[in-house]
Amino acid sequence: MAEEEGAVIELRQRKKPKSSENKESAKEEKINDTPIPERAPKYVLFQRFAKIFIGCLAAVTSGMMYALYLSAYHERKFWFSNRQELEREITFQGDSAIYYSYYKDMLKAPSFERGVYELTHNNKTVSLKTINAVQQMSLYPELIASVLYQATGSNEIIEPVYFYIGIVFGLQGIYVTALFVTSWLMSGTWLAGMLTVAWFIINRVDTTRIEYSIPLRENWALPYFACQVAALTGYLKSNLNTYGERFCYLLMSASTYTFMMMWEYSHYLLFLQAISLFLLDSFSLEQSDKVHEVYKIYIFSLFLGYLLQFENSALLVSPLLSLVVALMLAKCLQVKKGTFIAKIMKVINFYLVCTLTVTLNIIMKMFVPHKEHGHMLKFLEVKFGLNMTKNFTMNWLLCQESLQAPSRAFFLRLTQSSVLPFYTLVLIICFFSMLQVIFRRINLKYLWTPYVCMLAAFGVCSPELWMTLFKWLRLRTVHPVLLALILSMAVPTIIGLSLWKEFFPRLMTELTELQEFYDPDTVELMTWIKRQAPVAAVFAGSPQLMGAIKLCTGWMVTSLPLYNDDDLLKRNENIYQIYSKRSAEDIYKILTSYKTNYLIVEDAICNEVGTTRGCRVKDLLDIANGHVVCEEGDKLTYSKYGRFCHEVKINYSPYVNYFTRVYWNRSYFVYKINTVISFQS
Repeated sequence: MAEEEGAVIELRQRKKPKSSENKESAKEEKINDTPIPERAPKYVLFQRFAKIFIGCLAAVTSGMMYALYLSAYHERKFWFSNRQELEREITFQGDSAIYYSYYKDMLKAPSFERGVYELTHNNKTVSLKTINAVQQMSLYPELIASVLYQATGSNEIIEPVYFYIGIVFGLQGIYVTALFVTSWLMSGTWLAGMLTVAWFIINRVDTTRIEYSIPLRENWALPYFACQVAALTGYLKSNLNTYGERFCYLLMSASTYTFMMMWEYSHYLLFLQAISLFLLDSFSLEQSDKVHEVYKIYIFSLFLGYLLQFENSALLVSPLLSLVVALMLAKCLQVKKGTFIAKIMKVINFYLVCTLTVTLNIIMKMFVPHKEHGHMLKFLEVKFGLNMTKNFTMNWLLCQESLQAPSRAFFLRLTQSSVLPFYTLVLIICFFSMLQVIFRRINLKYLWTPYVCMLAAFGVCSPELWMTLFKWLRLRTVHPVLLALILSMAVPTIIGLSLWKEFFPRLMTELTELQEFYDPDTVELMTWIKRQAPVAAVFAGSPQLMGAIKLCTGWMVTSLPLYNDDDLLKRNENIYQIYSKRSAEDIYKILTSYKTNYLIVEDAICNEVGTTRGCRVKDLLDIANGHVVCEEGDKLTYSKYGRFCHEVKINYSPYVNYFTRVYWNRSYFVYKINTVISFQS
């Protein structure tokens, strides 16, 4: 019967010419009506089981191999196992040193409860300031790591530092596995997962900062976000059975909450995800009930995070909460699907959600006491060219490498590894395909992922995407379905072989080549502090160096390399004035206001030769203090003082009246702040 219908359709197709759209639909109908030879149920089940087993094995193996690779690379880079504890700790730079120092403090505490109390009422880190370090620095990873280290008896097997970095490397393995699974779910083949992992590792310089700063909050949090994306992708699939849907829902709930606890900026990323889901729901591209279940997970995670993060008001005034509440309220106004009124209501619903989100956010900020991070709004204004500033902190943040616009070298690296061309092609196909479907049928498959490697791998390995491309090209010579299946397997195989030939030798060279981290000047400085400085001494210097001093010596400092607190940012700017053209008296007043006992001047900053124009610390200070002309029409403020970091080394009055040099080496000059000032001629 099916064959007869197919024949009739084919006959009508020959007799009567139709529009291109009708031809395509008729061709699709013919393909769908073609009888498929039945396979034995046992063979089908075995084939499905083998596919899932091999895919899962490849995903887990990829994650484990990546974690082992990171561990081996870290050992080769720093000679970690052959160094003393002090030298190991110096490898933690900047804010990484602060995070690891609190992990050490937790291990030294007599009990977990006492350790948590000391961190939440910490007055031994920053002078004249008591902070809740757990809340302000999101130290939940360190709390968990310290508990696991002691509860599992690892203190008898492995050193604390290896246990700590081992957890982070393990999470990176989970990160890669989650990317693998997401690409697999989107494309239907685990070849896409393999290609995703290959591109991710090859381009790891541009995809992760794990090699430079292990304890960064993003390195703890992003693996959970990747798990959340994988669970969300599986949950939104229409052909998922009940047990699979329940598993994805539970995994998504747990990973969403954990991600929110690990990183203070996580709710902004989830806010972007919620906007994507809202747009998909608005165009009826996904099941509305499932999307609203995801909204409930957001609300649950926000309120649970609020309670367990010491009533963190930032979560209550976050745009994510306002958006989700607005979406839930707007749902009450939706009418039955498919009616003319429903289509009109969709347009009204879009504007209603936007208006409610802004209104609710304003109301929440009016009635909920919170600490406004004004510097973040100013930073975004300057970053996007909406404003200009001479402020040292803003310009210093803009000069950080992680916040710089992508360079030509970045695009060149992605092009050489072939990920950028395929990503661009896939993005174009997905974009125009989405527009075509929205305007013609207002229905399409859900696609969302923040990772270039994963989206490119999905497109290359997806037969559906190749079919879309052939449909646009109106390919007639070869059967498009067969050609799509062949290309979805052949292209990733060819790419994989080419990547193996070109990049695998480089990865092996990195593991066999011994590198050396040699910083004797910092080791000598830390040793001097521990032996010569009083226990109650307070040190001042660059925030990055202060983080290392806190970790290696435990002494109190005046500032920290943290950028989420207005007071700490102001402290950093004030302390950095030691590299500006200010008088000895001005610097002395600044330092004594923070009860500083010792000042450390770094030669690398004082004589810095920056690669980025205008991004040297001393240049930013000169602009902020008005000592140089940065824009036409600005007035030049002449400074009669030389640069403090240079002048204080000469040992002449009035500098020797305020500061006494007590230690120096090739990189650092340490000055004691005189408590009794004696002016000399």
